[in-house]
Amino acid sequence: MVERIFVEEGIKKVRMDEYFRNELERAGYGGMEIKRTPMGTQITVRVEKPGMIIGKDGRRIKKVTDEITRRQELDNPQIDVQPIEVPELSAQLMANRLAKLVERGWHFRRAGRSTLQRIMDAGAVGCEIIMSGKLKGPRGRMEKMVEGYIKHCGSIAEEIVDKGYAIAQKKSGVIGVRVWIVKPDAKIPGVFRMEVVNKEDEGGGEGEEEKEREE
Repeated sequence: MVERIFVEEGIKKVRMDEYFRNELERAGYGGMEIKRTPMGTQITVRVEKPGMIIGKDGRRIKKVTDEITRRQELDNPQIDVQPIEVPELSAQLMANRLAKLVERGWHFRRAGRSTLQRIMDAGAVGCEIIMSGKLKGPRGRMEKMVEGYIKHCGSIAEEIVDKGYAIAQKKSGVIGVRVWIVKPDAKIPGVFRMEVVNKEDEGGGEGEEEKEREE
């Protein structure tokens, strides 16, 4: 019974994510978080352009909220829109952009390398991009691009890796795009940072004052 509840909740989250991805594409959708509260369901949506979601007098956000309520997926949904400060460090947003580049006819390797470079130039500690499907020829294949530090498993990976997934629709078939990013502020295990403290700044001034008084 408990397993069934978890599965149903997971399915609802996937459907909500798909709805937001299609509805808020122009606003630069970068993922969402769902949190249950005593008052209902809090949905935090991260986008590049919050103004396009809120709309004039809040009409757009009300329309989206009414649509979610009509679907009866979540109880009393309340949407909170949060801006994405650095779009290049949002895994979901970059996955969506990469999928669009592939759909527009960019060569998959060129599009992937360009996206990877933009992410690393924004200050990411590490990035991994995987594209799979009919990339070249009738047979499916996988292309993997990695730079910097990436963690794949364990609780540390869940904490420090931002994950995004998108689909590119091509005439030859569907291409899956997966983007993993380790952000600059991630706490990487085993990495220590040392700060150099200037002793003169700490006590040098007091010593000089005492010396002057003695004279």
